Amino acid sequence: MSFFKAYDMRGVFGTDFDLETVHRIGRWLPSVLGARRVLVGRDIRLSSVAMRDALCRGLAESGCAVDDMGLATTPMVYFFTAREGYDASVQITASHNPPDCNGMKVSRAGAVPVGYDTGLSELESRVRSGALPPAAAAAGRCRAVDCRGAFVRWLRDRRADLSGLRLAVDCSDGMAGLIIRDVLGEGPVYLNDTPDGTFPHHAPNPLEAGNRRQLVEAVTSQGLDAGVIFDGDADRVMFVDEKGAFVQPDMLIPVIARAFLKREPGATVIHDIRTSRGAIEALQADGAKTVMGKVGHAFAKMALRETGAVCGGELAGHYYFREFFCCDSGEWAALLVLAALAEARRRGLSFSAMMAPICKYANSGEMNYRIADKDGAVAAVLAAAEVFGAPRARYDFDGVRIEYAAWWLNIRKSNTEPYLRLIVEACDAGLLAERQNLLEAVLAPFGVRQA
Repeated sequence: MSFFKAYDMRGVFGTDFDLETVHRIGRWLPSVLGARRVLVGRDIRLSSVAMRDALCRGLAESGCAVDDMGLATTPMVYFFTAREGYDASVQITASHNPPDCNGMKVSRAGAVPVGYDTGLSELESRVRSGALPPAAAAAGRCRAVDCRGAFVRWLRDRRADLSGLRLAVDCSDGMAGLIIRDVLGEGPVYLNDTPDGTFPHHAPNPLEAGNRRQLVEAVTSQGLDAGVIFDGDADRVMFVDEKGAFVQPDMLIPVIARAFLKREPGATVIHDIRTSRGAIEALQADGAKTVMGKVGHAFAKMALRETGAVCGGELAGHYYFREFFCCDSGEWAALLVLAALAEARRRGLSFSAMMAPICKYANSGEMNYRIADKDGAVAAVLAAAEVFGAPRARYDFDGVRIEYAAWWLNIRKSNTEPYLRLIVEACDAGLLAERQNLLEAVLAPFGVRQA
């Protein structure tokens, strides 16, 4: 089943999965996770209510006590899963994917993620078996719970003085609109802040430049200090600076980490294998112990727990916090970046000026290629890189990252989409163009780069 991914379950509703699949997942999930008390939330997608009903019916038939949060950001589900001691939770969402998609993010007790290697493969096997477990002798129940106000209060308690900041905030027609006005107040210019499962204004994926056009226009036309944009379920957040330029998300890991490093000098901070050398060097200059890990929220959350890291982040705009039960929160990350920006503005620095010491290398951003022979393409890229001699470092745990003195590359197969992904960074734009052109020429016979 293509529905079961490395980090979650996700696909086109009615094609990759249907309501019967969801019901069967509800029947089997309690036995896979040993769960009797389950929290369920959902995003605004048009199929989410029907999925909630099918899932809760299956969970109740298996004897579970189910609490239904209703509409929720994904971080809200993580937060209350851990804080209220649930055995498991399911957030019904397809995150940043198109409107015809939907899915489920599953967590164990403590909001520990369930990925393919930690439970989803077993769940898939049972769902595909055609059998169902025996129904519980006494059916469970499903009741509605209201957690929104408590989560807003938690975030407001962590909001710094943002006075003087002039902002635009784009909720992408997604779940951030459920809470953001109550968190930030009426000062910002809000865009697309009414949740709408058809996503009428743009797709809820801030990594795609076209989806940031409204935000860029608002920032540049009104002379604002920054723009903030959330993905569909608000577990990711990204920014544009006062010029409308995109701030690559991994560059903000040091900005976020400084708030914690001040309180805990020398603390560990995690980052993924795609992270800019500029961000890593900035973290180390601030005294952090840096740990590189695999891409994906399921891997990052486990890395945070295993290392005791105070926080961490990814190129994709996920930011993780030990104090948030080792989970990601786009909402809290936004508050931390905005707090740093407000302090910088009071010192006369713009967003771009604040970021300049970190964004000091030329970076391609992550490029996607639709390629059938991914292994052959990776081998060709690595062979091409051999002409530059022995690298000073090589990491093989998530694709391959090869580092030379003046540049590096990472090439990896996506765990969620049918792409091969490449990122290149160099000490200057000229070297970046040279290396990038070489590697793209190597990949050209294998497939097409996606816009």
